[in-house]
Amino acid sequence: MDNKVLSRDGTPLAYERHGDGPAVVLVGGALCTGATLAPLARALSDRFGAVTYDRRGRGASGDTVSSCTVAREVEDIAALIRACGGTASLYGMSSGGALALRAAASGLPVDAVAVYETPFALHEGRGEERREYTGRLTELLARGRHGDALELFMALTGMPPEMIAGARRSPGWAGMEAIAPTLAYDDAVMGDGLLPRELPASLPMPVLSVAGGASPEWMREAARAVADAAPEGTYRVLERQTHNVDAAALAPLLEEFFGNGGTG
Repeated sequence: MDNKVLSRDGTPLAYERHGDGPAVVLVGGALCTGATLAPLARALSDRFGAVTYDRRGRGASGDTVSSCTVAREVEDIAALIRACGGTASLYGMSSGGALALRAAASGLPVDAVAVYETPFALHEGRGEERREYTGRLTELLARGRHGDALELFMALTGMPPEMIAGARRSPGWAGMEAIAPTLAYDDAVMGDGLLPRELPASLPMPVLSVAGGASPEWMREAARAVADAAPEGTYRVLERQTHNVDAAALAPLLEEFFGNGGTG
């Protein structure tokens, strides 16, 4: 990524704009870099200026670890919006969806928000699991045990032990370890893990919440709850898609939504 913009606290953010149309900032989830969402950005680039970026602490972006909070990440999105003309729509993937919702609720000049499978829990049992994860993650990162922190996160997502062991032996493991400290940032943006219904309820702009038809039922329930809580919320299911959604399957739905001013 050749473009850089400074966030309010001076952290440099690397970004790339695909296309010349209305700006749509794409917000990745845990362990994602701007490259993760590049296929989706390219698919949207005929109609939109799709902006991918490395969230702080990842890829070519800088970091200010001592001051990284959810508010700082919202300021990062504000800086990107200013760099792209002053207004934008937002798309957030997984925990990046929670960040996109929080950014929109903060009063930034956001036209519409789309999120894919933001993993909020609806029941206290899953909320307790999340709180246990937060405590253990904080401990592992404080001790510099980044590989173990990665394993903990993968287990939280439901990845079987044998797949986690395979991932640890893969060539990409070192790259994931390098950004493992940012797992704390995604944990922070998820709060206690439970859906804060007042968050989507506070949004004055259209909200699209999408889930995959092949994803676990709880993810579809959470996606529906986000849409139901938003005053202008819409819920959609992409059949045969999982949490690892295909950009070619998602792009037409986002094009319709953003292209119709959030009413698609």
